[in-house]
Amino acid sequence: MTRVITYGSFDLFHEGHYKLLERAKKLGDYLIVGVTTEQYDESRGKLNVVDSIIDRIENVKKTGFADKIIVEDHVGQKVEDIHKYSVDIFTIGSDWTGEFDYLKDFCKVIYLERTKEISSTLIRKQKYPIIKLGIVGTGRIASRFIPEAKFVSGIETVSAYNPHRESVERFGKRFGIRAESENFENFLEPLDAVYIASLHQTHFEYAKAALNRGKHVLCEKPMALSRVQALELYTIAKANDCLLMEAIKTAYCPGFNQLLGVARSGIIGNIVDVEACFTRIADTETRESKDPNYGGGFLEFGNHTMLPIFKLLGTQYKSVSFDSIKDVRGIDLYTKASFTFDRGMALSKTGIAVKSEGQLIIAGTKGYILAESPWWLTKSFEVRFENAYKKEQYTAKFLGDGLRYELSEFVSLIHNGERKSYKFTEEESIAMAGVMEKFMEMRK
Repeated sequence: MTRVITYGSFDLFHEGHYKLLERAKKLGDYLIVGVTTEQYDESRGKLNVVDSIIDRIENVKKTGFADKIIVEDHVGQKVEDIHKYSVDIFTIGSDWTGEFDYLKDFCKVIYLERTKEISSTLIRKQKYPIIKLGIVGTGRIASRFIPEAKFVSGIETVSAYNPHRESVERFGKRFGIRAESENFENFLEPLDAVYIASLHQTHFEYAKAALNRGKHVLCEKPMALSRVQALELYTIAKANDCLLMEAIKTAYCPGFNQLLGVARSGIIGNIVDVEACFTRIADTETRESKDPNYGGGFLEFGNHTMLPIFKLLGTQYKSVSFDSIKDVRGIDLYTKASFTFDRGMALSKTGIAVKSEGQLIIAGTKGYILAESPWWLTKSFEVRFENAYKKEQYTAKFLGDGLRYELSEFVSLIHNGERKSYKFTEEESIAMAGVMEKFMEMRK
């Protein structure tokens, strides 16, 4: 007898789950299905699990393919189960290719081709339909996004768009999704939402086109390069009952939100100064290092550094000024943006060819908060006081590349019929676009 085992959350049970179990059953004579607990899913970074484990087990059972259903609740259990049940074959979807090769020491490992473009479901709850997502752009961040999306329940990445045919076809083949390069309208047609990760200067037009077609939009920063552009996008989103969200991943991460809560609690008194730094020595062949119009440090990282400034001091700054070190083409290699507010001041430091300590310092009348580099991937921070021996340390979970947190927020808001996120507001997004506009005018 050939024994086969597979695992999954099986949340919002759909056709892809059904077909995977069907093919897994055909690999042998006896199929064991491991269903993960909510706690284990959360510990391994799986977010937005909707169905209870009882419902998920029942949905697997109804297929009739499972000869035995078990519960997976801890790291290392797969090896234990393979030995315990004398398993011959471990199988899982091809979107996990390579992740479980270590099990080849114990049994045969088979990655089954995933079901493309899920169009129907068996037991899907009408309240939480699976969101079909398309990606605009096929560069660095888009390549990181798809693996992160695997950890968010209720969404399926089905296609990618890039007007450069070779790039999008290569991307589509790599991730097993549909590739479109000629007609953006055709790309949008079957989708519920889009994630825009193209060049900075294209964000506005792609977002506008998607919103006008009634698609929810998650757009990389900077979403807009002027206040007028940002206002127009939010107006279109409201008119079409669409969610428009700017994808500054730090805003949605647990550690950063914990930091904001501590800062606002009064523990450091009144906040009077925020200093945020984000620099990197970029490859000279990258877009940010080569484009004289839309490259440079501030357009690349300015939204990140403005995030804690606007969150803690508000968006109604009195003035902003810029000082930059530029190359011969006018690309800013290092920029300091200085803000003044009625109740404080702030400094943003960004760079692509100058390296500085990438920390966040929030100064108050009773103490200060220090989040060390890389603060934008907030895993820990300290509250410090006049007494150098008095410190309070905080730690928080940060899983994967962090993109899963913004996507989780995006999915949750859509499912709940909400069109605003308090974690990064429309007001903050518009204010950032206004600063970007001022910077670009200054750079001319």
